[in-house]
Amino acid sequence: MAAFSLQNSKKLLLISAAAIAALLAWWAWNQFSDTGPGEGFVSGNGRIEATEVDVATKLPGRIEEILVREGDFVQAGQPLARMQIDSLQAQYDEAAAGLQQAQHSVAVAEAQVALRQSDLAAAQALITQREAELDAAKRRLSRSQTLSREGAASVQELDDDRARTRGAEAALAATRAQAAAAQAAVKAAEAQLIGARSAVKAAEATVARVQADLTDSELKSPRDGRVQVRVAQPGEVLGAGGRVLNLLDLSDVYMTFFIPETVAGRVALGSEVRIVLDAAPDIVIPARISFVASQAQFTPKMVETANERQKLMFRVRAQIPPELLRRHLEQVKTGVPGVAWLKVAPQAEWPASLALTESLRQYAADQGR
Repeated sequence: MAAFSLQNSKKLLLISAAAIAALLAWWAWNQFSDTGPGEGFVSGNGRIEATEVDVATKLPGRIEEILVREGDFVQAGQPLARMQIDSLQAQYDEAAAGLQQAQHSVAVAEAQVALRQSDLAAAQALITQREAELDAAKRRLSRSQTLSREGAASVQELDDDRARTRGAEAALAATRAQAAAAQAAVKAAEAQLIGARSAVKAAEATVARVQADLTDSELKSPRDGRVQVRVAQPGEVLGAGGRVLNLLDLSDVYMTFFIPETVAGRVALGSEVRIVLDAAPDIVIPARISFVASQAQFTPKMVETANERQKLMFRVRAQIPPELLRRHLEQVKTGVPGVAWLKVAPQAEWPASLALTESLRQYAADQGR
């Protein structure tokens, strides 16, 4: 019995020691663990994200060549890939020939207008001549009538003069009709010229369209960024809008996280944020709030515990300044998890654990002005 009691006493001592050690560990963890900045701040979990851009084909075709690899940094306007252009080149040659034909038609139409205008000018000159002849015939008829009344001229002469006057009047009417026909011919020729010039514009538009398709067959980067994925390979045939490359715009990098509805009303665009990434806990990244959702939502399951998911939360976005990103392009990585700390009390001071380096502090001060 004595041995049994001694054994029980040892067990009790071990249990008591383990309990005391657990209490001490819990106390030490509460005393010395980093519980965050405290009052005036709120945090949220998120991942570094960047705007993705798909470089795709405008027209269906076969990929001739891809000029970049995954991970390459590219600049706006830089050629990334080329499509086969044999059929487009044939269309361009056909359109260029059509343009030349239309331009030749314009030259022919202009010559026709000039010809019709000369015919009109000749008819108008002939009208002047016929008018002069009619005037002379009328004067002669008037003299013949006077001489006939006085008996100085025969009736035959008077009749001849009347016939000449009527003939001059008929000739003038015919010439005026010819002039009207010449005028109509001029208008018809001018209409043909307008049609020919319109055909030239249509041919020029066709040439420009095919030229645009030829230009678009060389896929260029729409902005500065980094190639993330080569979706297709040379030799593949893609439809219109087929993806070739996926780019990351490293000047548009941000972290999306959620904040409780109790503090959402105190968050304004431009509010200061400090981001700490799991991969680099000793580096504090400055950011600013660039988006606050206008409607609350239940927190997604992957963000908080089941208890927290019952609360309404607002989605916000912390934007990292583009100027800072350009200085550290090689270090920018997307998908990296971390914690974003948001200052909701203007008078609150950032703790030492979230202090910026000297260069980042000066940069943040410059951005806040």
